[in-house]
Amino acid sequence: MKHIHDAIEGTACRLFAVIVAALVVLGASRSADAGELLGEFDSLDHRYRLVKILDGLEHPWSLAFLPKGSMLVTERPGRLRLIVQGRLDPEPVAGVPQVYASGQGGLLDVVIHPRFDENRLVYLSYASPGKGGGATAVARGRLVGNRLEDVEELYVALPHTRGSRHFGSRLVFSDGYLFITTGERGDPDRAQALDDPAGSVIRLHEDGRVPENNPFVARSNARPEIYTHGNRNPQGMAKDPMSGQLYLVEHGPRGGDELNRVEPGANFGWPVITYGLSYSGFKIGEGTHKAGMTQPLHYWVPSISPSGLMVYDGDAFPNWRGSLFVGALSGRLLARLGIERDRVVAEERLLEDWGRRVRDVRQGPDGLIYLLTDARNGMLLRLEPAD
Repeated sequence: MKHIHDAIEGTACRLFAVIVAALVVLGASRSADAGELLGEFDSLDHRYRLVKILDGLEHPWSLAFLPKGSMLVTERPGRLRLIVQGRLDPEPVAGVPQVYASGQGGLLDVVIHPRFDENRLVYLSYASPGKGGGATAVARGRLVGNRLEDVEELYVALPHTRGSRHFGSRLVFSDGYLFITTGERGDPDRAQALDDPAGSVIRLHEDGRVPENNPFVARSNARPEIYTHGNRNPQGMAKDPMSGQLYLVEHGPRGGDELNRVEPGANFGWPVITYGLSYSGFKIGEGTHKAGMTQPLHYWVPSISPSGLMVYDGDAFPNWRGSLFVGALSGRLLARLGIERDRVVAEERLLEDWGRRVRDVRQGPDGLIYLLTDARNGMLLRLEPAD
């Protein structure tokens, strides 16, 4: 019996040592990007901490996670930044395409290829400079160290036009396709013109080819890359990892921001129907409903200016699973939407008292929630459970 007791005791000691070692390693990995605690907040379902990982980002627009804990962040003036262990590499990533950095234009979204471990491909959306002004464009390149190599421009939403607003520019990979949002560039009628890619969701193969089963391929008067139209300025798009459904959020005018489901051939109605008014207070279009035009799942009056969008499925906040999180610029908050049977059943507004312009929201590989604030001295933040 003594031998059995000694064996059990020895096994227990070894197991305890392994656990302690694992905790030490975990603590060391977290301490590198532990960040600065900005406050603790209550929500309906969770108490959470807001942690600043770093600041000093100039109007950051998008965040992508790389293997082994590194991140990529775009800065609107045209820089792609690498973050390693919570520290900003002082040198921007080289090889980024030239951008039309004017107003809302510049370097915008960044996503990595679903098989990034194999091909190292990074995709960027940006306002492309050209004769006559700017246009939403997408390029890809291979990330080698701190440089993009073999950069190729895959798509440009021609024509280039004057003005510095409404570029859309969110990117999402889904079911082997690349989805791209484009704004109507401040010219509302372009959103209803099927021979114009502005004010649309575009669907392409990962190399820029147009899929043969896109909804308007067979129409001679339509651009074959268009997947939806009637969009104003969709700056957020995300895939529900559980259902596979694609959602997007877009800016209305004065009121009428929308959450929509991305469905092939959908016409979301701008500027014919809207829940918003012109900036001078006048009615736009024909009202809020019209046959053949898709109603939003949810809309905001007054506007919150929705930007980043994410569907949460992590373990860190179990009561938030299935919720949609929406970054808000003019609203200066993070909105959480509860969805049941494809209906928005609740909205909770987080960080409203903190009051920062939230440009992007992403779920990290660790199940935590990461935010970017839109400012000249923008921040990378993290939400952690405090309960």
